[in-house]
Amino acid sequence: MTDTPVKSYAVGLLSEVRMGADIAEYLRRIDDTLAPFSGRFLVHGNVPTELEGTWPGDLIVIEFPQAEGASAWYASEGYQAILPLRTDNADGVVAVFEGVEHPHRATDILRNGAATGA
Repeated sequence: MTDTPVKSYAVGLLSEVRMGADIAEYLRRIDDTLAPFSGRFLVHGNVPTELEGTWPGDLIVIEFPQAEGASAWYASEGYQAILPLRTDNADGVVAVFEGVEHPHRATDILRNGAATGA
């Protein structure tokens, strides 16, 4: 265990983004929805350096300092008000992930009931 709080992340993998007035408005307004939850972009649509396979879209990763931060932001009135500007103009998937406690080693997931292949 650690004294460092577990963070959360909102992660989107978007494809077929149809740039236009609605997406521009979404981009202008999203930062204000993140501020009350101390959310910050870690990755926002940068072009990947593909190492294996073909990357299928634009990756967005937003970090929140609390475990419940990403879910609270997504459900917030402010974000829900602008969400259709994106969903009506882009295809993709969005999910919320809780971060890991530090220190973390790859084998830690084996203790959490993950399949071991045996």
